[in-house]
Amino acid sequence: MTLDVHSGPWATADIEAWLEQTVVPLRLATSGNSGPLVQSVWFDYSDGSLWCATQEHSVLAKRIRRDSKVGWEVSPDMPPYRGVRGKGRAELIDDRARVETVLNRLVDRYGQAGTPLAEWLGSRIDSEIAVRIADLRVSSWDYSPRM
Repeated sequence: MTLDVHSGPWATADIEAWLEQTVVPLRLATSGNSGPLVQSVWFDYSDGSLWCATQEHSVLAKRIRRDSKVGWEVSPDMPPYRGVRGKGRAELIDDRARVETVLNRLVDRYGQAGTPLAEWLGSRIDSEIAVRIADLRVSSWDYSPRM
């Protein structure tokens, strides 16, 4: 699956490298009856999709069930300001093997393997679901030359 690069200074390979290497929470915007909501979630980029995990009855899951269109951004909160943002379609996946794989990858990616947090997350795996964000239309920005 390839990215639909809409604008920005980075080539597709640079955007994919950023998504693979940058370890900050993904800001995920969803729609709901009360309006948009931005939530920060751990993510992993794999095979042209962004992967997250959430509880099956969470606000995030409920909003995705209502409207699969999402907006997202991956950027640190410190200079030099740069990153990737875009739109996509979110899909909830309740396949136990996939959920376990995604959750384990997230725990490893964010440096939490073997911690009490990892143990706590693992204890709730039966009510976790995977979130796959695909059909990514992306834009990059990089203000580092100005800084």
